[in-house]
Amino acid sequence: MKEIEILAPAGGPDSVRAAVRCGADAVYLGAKKLSARRSAENFSEDELRDAVKYCHSHSVKVHLTLNTLVSDDEIDEALEIVRTACDVGVDAIIVQDIGLADMIRRCAPDMPMHASTQMSVQTPAGLKLLKELGFSRAVLPREVSKDEIKRLCGSSPVEIECFVHGALCMCVSGQCYFSAMLGSRSGNRGACAQPCRLGFAAEYGTGHDLSLKDLSLVGYIREMAELGVLSFKIEGRMKRPEYVAAAVKACRNSIDGISDPGTDSALRSVFSRSGFTDGYYTGRLGRDMFGIRRKDDVTAAAPVLKELEKLYEKESADKRVDFVFTGVFGEKISLAASSGGKNVFISSGNEPQHALNKPTETDSVRAQLLKCGGTGFYAGDIEIELDDGVFIPVSEINSLRRAAIEKLYSYFDAEPKAFSRTKAEIKPHVTHGRKLVCRFADTASIPYNLDDIDEIIVPLGTEKQVRKSSRISVEVPRGIFSSDEKILAQLREAAEYGVKNAWAGTLDGIALIRRAGLTPNAFFGSNVFNSQSVRVLEEMGVDRILLSAELTLAQIRDIGGAAQRGVFAYGRIPLMLTRNCPQKNGKTCAECRRTGKLTDRRGTEFPIDCRTGVCDILNSVPVFMADRLAEMRNVDFLLLYFTDESPESCREIIDKYVRSGKPKGEFTRGLFYRGVE
Repeated sequence: MKEIEILAPAGGPDSVRAAVRCGADAVYLGAKKLSARRSAENFSEDELRDAVKYCHSHSVKVHLTLNTLVSDDEIDEALEIVRTACDVGVDAIIVQDIGLADMIRRCAPDMPMHASTQMSVQTPAGLKLLKELGFSRAVLPREVSKDEIKRLCGSSPVEIECFVHGALCMCVSGQCYFSAMLGSRSGNRGACAQPCRLGFAAEYGTGHDLSLKDLSLVGYIREMAELGVLSFKIEGRMKRPEYVAAAVKACRNSIDGISDPGTDSALRSVFSRSGFTDGYYTGRLGRDMFGIRRKDDVTAAAPVLKELEKLYEKESADKRVDFVFTGVFGEKISLAASSGGKNVFISSGNEPQHALNKPTETDSVRAQLLKCGGTGFYAGDIEIELDDGVFIPVSEINSLRRAAIEKLYSYFDAEPKAFSRTKAEIKPHVTHGRKLVCRFADTASIPYNLDDIDEIIVPLGTEKQVRKSSRISVEVPRGIFSSDEKILAQLREAAEYGVKNAWAGTLDGIALIRRAGLTPNAFFGSNVFNSQSVRVLEEMGVDRILLSAELTLAQIRDIGGAAQRGVFAYGRIPLMLTRNCPQKNGKTCAECRRTGKLTDRRGTEFPIDCRTGVCDILNSVPVFMADRLAEMRNVDFLLLYFTDESPESCREIIDKYVRSGKPKGEFTRGLFYRGVE
C-alpha cells in the first residue's frame, strides 16, 4: 500500500498534541480569523509557530485553514495570515475563495494550496480546473460514492483528500445558505449556526429530516487508499482532544489492520448522532442515514473521556538521539548529541572534581542520559569517557542532557517560505445600464410576452422547448457528480441548436461549458464575494457573474472588475443543495410528484425542488427588491429567479421590476441590508 496520510483536526493546542501522540500524519488548524470553524479555539501567531515546530519535530505536517469567503475589506488581513503561515513554515493552506487562492499563488508561490470541500468540486473537469488555478490537492465532497471516488482519483491531476469521520452536513459543502438567510450566520464564512439540526419535518418523515448521522468510513480506509485517495480527513475542530485521540487511533488501527473493539466503541461514545453512516460511500441513501444527538449519545461520552486521555497523556518518543559524554580532568565537562543528521555540542563550563568519597561511574552517567522521557527523543548509542576518580554532580549531567535536547529541538524550526505582497490591479467597475435576466425552473412558466427581458435562462436540455432566440441560455445543475459526461453532451447539443451562453454555479459547470465551446457565466452557488474573484473568473473567460447573495448593497457597490455583474433580485433563494432527498423519509418519488416540502417548528414551509436529480431546498418566501432598485448600484443585471410561479405571476413580477412596483404578499430583502457574519 502506498504511503497515506491521516489528517486530524485541531481546534486548539491540546488537540494538536492528542493528534500527534496518537499517530496522525498531519493536522489542520485555523488562525484566529477567516477560518471555517470560527468558534473553535484556533491559534494566535505564537501558538501557530509553536504548533508547527511541535508537529515538525514529530514529522507531522500542518495545514492551515483559510477556507472562508473574504470580502474586499478583508483581503489584506487574509494576506497577513498567509505571510504568517509562510514565516512559521506551514506546509499547506486550505482555501475556498478563488480570488484569495489567486493572490496566494502570486504572493507565496512556494506555498501548496488545497482546495477546500467548500469549493464543491465533483468532477474530473473540475479537478483539472483546480490544477490550472494552482491547487495541488482537492478535498472531495462528502456525498461522493465509492465508484465516483475511484473515477475521480483515476483521472485527477491533483492529490485527493476525503473525509472519513465526523459530522455530516445535509448540504453539499459550499452550497448552504440556510444559516445565513435565517440568522446572518454564514456557513461560507465559518459562522454556521447549524439550523439543520433543528426540527425540519417532511410528511411522515423523522421529524429531523435535515439532520444526518455522523459519517464514519474508518473501516474503508485501506480500500479507499487502493482507489487512489491520499489523505484521510477527520472532521472535528470544534470537538475536544479526546475525540481527536479516539478518531486518529481508530484510523491508525484501520490502516495497520488492527482490530480494536475498545477504541471503536469509545469513538462512538465520545461523539455520535444516533450512530454513524456510510450511506454516501456505499450508495445506500435514505432514512437510515438520518439521526440526531440524543441524551444517550451525550451521557455515553462521560465514562470514556478519562480512558481516552491516556491515549495522549505521554509524549511519544519517535526521535533517536545518540550521546557522547566526556568527563576527564583538565577539560570542561561536555555532551555531544546527534539526531536526524543534526549535531550539537554542550559544555558545562566546569571541569570534573576529584571524588572525596564515591566517584562517578559510567553506569550512573548512562542512567541519567537515558532519561529523555517527555521530550519526544529516546536515547540510542551512548558513549562515555570518564577518568578514574572523577566526581560529577547528577544535576550537571541532567542539565547537559536537557540543554542538548533543547538545542536539537530548535533545529525543527521550519524553513520559512517566500512571501512578497503583490496585488493585481483591479479598476472600478463601470455599468452601462441595467438589464433583466430571468431564470425559469420550468419552461411552462415562461410568459408569452418577453418584452423587457435581456436574457432567458432555462434548464439544460429544455432549450428546444422554447422559441429559438439569441436571448436563450441554459443552466447547468450545481449537483453534477457522475452525470458530467451526460451534461457535456447536452451542452454540445445546446451549442448545435444555437445556444451561445450557459450558466453554472460551480467550477465543474464552468469547466464543462468551456469544453462544450459555449461562453460560461457564473451563477448562483459560485460564491463570488470580492473583486479578486471577479478578475479570476474574467481570466477564465466568464462573461456575466452573479455576485454572492450574501453580500450587502454597500459591498456590491465596491466590487471592481470589467465583467458584467448581477444580483439575485427576486425569487426563492436555494438554501441547500442536497443529494439525499429529505422527502424520501416519508414518501416515495411517485407519491411526492415533486411537490415536496419541509415544515419547521413554527409551521413555515420550505419547498423542495428535485428536477435536476439532486434537491434544492428553497426559502419559504421570495426575495423582493423591485421597490428598492435605486439602491442597487454598480449592477449590470438583475436576476429574477422563478421556481414555481405561473406564467401570469412571472409576467406580473417582471412588470414590477420594469416599473419599480410594490411587493405583494410575504417576502424578504435577503441579505442586502443585514449581510452575514
